[in-house]
Amino acid sequence: MARISEADVEVVRDLVAAIPVGQVSTYGDLAAAAGLSSPRIVGWIMRTDTADLPWHRVVPASGRPAAHLATRQLERLRAEGVPVNDDRVALRDCRWEIPTP
Repeated sequence: MARISEADVEVVRDLVAAIPVGQVSTYGDLAAAAGLSSPRIVGWIMRTDTADLPWHRVVPASGRPAAHLATRQLERLRAEGVPVNDDRVALRDCRWEIPTP
């Protein structure tokens, strides 16, 4: 995996913190916005340093949460008004457009 700097971690944390209630972002969208080479880097950061953030608003590009998180994540998203069909987030209806500087 590519080297991850503290600055990379902070950029991802700031982006995740900025996702509005009722919207979601994908790992790939966050990686692109942060200038990272892979969505997997965002996944690694999410696993290690986002317990205090709205982690549930970050989903894979398929819209289907990881199996070990699906129940809890989808419950939180539904409570925020995120449309979910067949255990998949309807990205077309709630994908956050990340502001560009």
